[in-house]
Amino acid sequence: MKVGLFGANGRMGRVLIEALDLSDDAELSVATVRDDSPWVGLNVGELAGIGKKEIDCSALSSLSGSDADVMIDFTLPSVIESNLSWCVENNMPVVIGTTGLNDEQLAALDEAAKHIPIVFAANYSVGVNLMLSLVRQAASVLGETADIEITEAHHRFKQDAPSGTAMAIGEAIADELGRDLKTCAVYGREGKEPERDQGTIGFATVRAGDIVGEHTALFADIGERLEITHKASSRLTFAKGAVHAAKWLYGKQPGLYSMVDVLNLKL
Repeated sequence: MKVGLFGANGRMGRVLIEALDLSDDAELSVATVRDDSPWVGLNVGELAGIGKKEIDCSALSSLSGSDADVMIDFTLPSVIESNLSWCVENNMPVVIGTTGLNDEQLAALDEAAKHIPIVFAANYSVGVNLMLSLVRQAASVLGETADIEITEAHHRFKQDAPSGTAMAIGEAIADELGRDLKTCAVYGREGKEPERDQGTIGFATVRAGDIVGEHTALFADIGERLEITHKASSRLTFAKGAVHAAKWLYGKQPGLYSMVDVLNLKL
């Protein structure tokens, strides 16, 4: 199966090149970068630091619908709509790992999924997606009495905060408790505040060094607390998950799928 990349020069793009090189049943067929990028024409193996390969980075405008069976997009919110439009025009399935999307961009995602199959997830790690199941279980048992806080840490270069994964954890907990995260979330605290509202879900963010990704969901009651934590030590785990999603997506009917579908998890 042929897999193409949007944004091959990004942090995840480079790791996806490596993940596809390691795959036995999926191959990198095209790796695109912006038309004005200095990486146009650079060998993908040299870009990823894994030795020279058969493919060079190509300008996005040269991308053809016959270049790939599935595309993978870990780029930026600013280009998600144009990438989706291209995929719809070319009837191209796409795996999307771009986070920090606003309501308009999410609506574009929903609209595109009426025409093509899409996997969209905040995190492609198997462990994180299992964590989403575990926090639902914890919320169903402890959520009505415990204070719930979500903490996350990433490298200094990550732009969106809280992370997409932290938001997905919050959404899973809020959904299990019948709450609306938009109204019950608290993002950071400062100064003297009134006593904590037990119905809220708190978020705290750390940006430092080269932290790949750490997430903790805390359920704290009087006398005990439960912490569910996932720590990633390599981006390769996310990249391998995205490649697995691409293989699963090929041949599917139009629709918006998640890693819950890909991994057949029962939430």
